[in-house]
Amino acid sequence: MHLLLIEDDERLARSLTRLLVEDRHVVERAPDGRTGLELVAALEGLDAVILDIGLPDMSGLDVARRLRRDRVDVSILMLTARDTINDRVTGLDAGADDYVVKPFAYQEVAARLRALARRAEPGPRRAEPRLEAGAIVLDETARRVTVSGRNVDLSPREFSLLEALMRHPGQTLTRDQLLDHAWPFSVAVTPNAVDAYVHYLRTKLGEAGSQVETVRGVGYRMGDGGWD
Repeated sequence: MHLLLIEDDERLARSLTRLLVEDRHVVERAPDGRTGLELVAALEGLDAVILDIGLPDMSGLDVARRLRRDRVDVSILMLTARDTINDRVTGLDAGADDYVVKPFAYQEVAARLRALARRAEPGPRRAEPRLEAGAIVLDETARRVTVSGRNVDLSPREFSLLEALMRHPGQTLTRDQLLDHAWPFSVAVTPNAVDAYVHYLRTKLGEAGSQVETVRGVGYRMGDGGWD
């Protein structure tokens, strides 16, 4: 699933993001409600929003109400420390599809996301298993990458980096976002590892590797070509 996590607790957000990525979700993050609303408007193919109620700038309830008022067709899983019946009813009435009470086990979040995915209608919002960017074709189901019909043997990290970039064409992904997507939660790495693996990836892709563009001081994006 393509997910947006709106959570101001940096430690919780980073831990939850890594666990979600381990389950092969693509995860975007926002630290507050206004940034979250801007990302929902900008992102394509978003499947679900994981939304904390206690945000620093505005209530998660208000974020949910705004999304429903604007008829945004995305599932909302609400996170909160409030566990009374009235609190849950308020959250559901605001537009949430499901509710998880803090503290929670990750397995519960994963199960509720699976339930939301089962309830969702299949359509263009679903992540496509086959991605194309110029001569590069990535088949997520077969775990196979070709360039102009030629098989390219990528490591799991290289494959995950390329998948993240191809799912967000033209969008700059930070090194931290790429770390969250490509490295397991239990592996201790630094953002510099992303630079090394992007170099490996470009080399294996040959001329097509020029589509992996550097955005100085920020990260990388899948573009039309031309290394910076």
